[in-house]
Amino acid sequence: MKKLINNPEDVVRENLAGMAVAHPDIIKVHFEPNFIYRADAPIQDKVAIVSGSGSGHEPLYNGCVGYGMLDAACPGEVFTAPTPDQMLEAAKIVNSGSGVLYLVNNYSGDVMNYEMAAELAMSEGIRVLNIIIDDDVAVKDSLYTQGRRGVGTSVLAAKICGAAAEAKYDLKQIAELTRKVNLNGRSMGMALTSCITPQKGTPLFDLGDNEIEFGIGIHGEPGRERLPLKTADEITEMMALSIIEDSAYKRVLREWDEDKEEWTDIELIDPPLASGDSVLAFVNGMGGTPLPELYIVYRKLAEICEKKGLKIVRNLVGSYITSLEMQGCSITLLKMDDELIKLWDAPVNTVSFRWGM
Repeated sequence: MKKLINNPEDVVRENLAGMAVAHPDIIKVHFEPNFIYRADAPIQDKVAIVSGSGSGHEPLYNGCVGYGMLDAACPGEVFTAPTPDQMLEAAKIVNSGSGVLYLVNNYSGDVMNYEMAAELAMSEGIRVLNIIIDDDVAVKDSLYTQGRRGVGTSVLAAKICGAAAEAKYDLKQIAELTRKVNLNGRSMGMALTSCITPQKGTPLFDLGDNEIEFGIGIHGEPGRERLPLKTADEITEMMALSIIEDSAYKRVLREWDEDKEEWTDIELIDPPLASGDSVLAFVNGMGGTPLPELYIVYRKLAEICEKKGLKIVRNLVGSYITSLEMQGCSITLLKMDDELIKLWDAPVNTVSFRWGM
């Protein structure tokens, strides 16, 4: 498979170097360890939000750094969790004294490394809280997680919670808001093709010309089932109904208890969607899907939501959480209220998100 790269080992570093020279007014890039941070960081009296995952999902999270979203992003190697030293050094640079929120996708490596980073940061006097995103209704467990995977809701949480940080919410308030976004967001994805990592150079899995993988993960993890190719409307209905008809989901997540000063397992239950709810509808491309195809999916999704009594009050259509050049898409529905709508609409200026400025 042909790729527009030099050496596979240099892909992440050269991508970061290119972003640094392209957007010096928005971001700066630190090497060894690698992370991206706001050009104007730290911001006085503002909680800093730091996230990051394996590379290959751009513009998540690298394209989310800037005013109104993330203060820093830590890109790991392709499909590999960033390391604790990346997260720690990023937190030290962007922390203004108001604390740091680590926004963590629910993958085993990410969760473990962010916990280590939080402990290291706290040992240096930085107040840190970790909140996990686990919104993928496709699975209860996967090769990479204990519990549901973190997918589409992560970018929505970055925008909403980034706006809250600009509005000077304190650390506990932003942690509670992030938890609220996670509990009210649900996602489902599918793939038409595999993706190809630079190091491997061949597809991660085999998928026939007339097959789709339904419920795919963003690292190419297996989905719910492999099915014959269907029309866009049929695929959209399958994904949308998987989300809308998903029952209340109980999970146990580890979070830092500041009062007890220890990691604590907390039980959370998310409410199912119901007729009359207002939602943000997010149709996301997996990297190789043309934009017209995403709008074909959105058209059907809007029709289904209307039939189910869901009111779409905001939307997002485009490739924001990708899996390299995988062809396919995901749908995320986030239940909205007045607070979330206000924060979603708030100004943002990053490499990949710009409005209201």
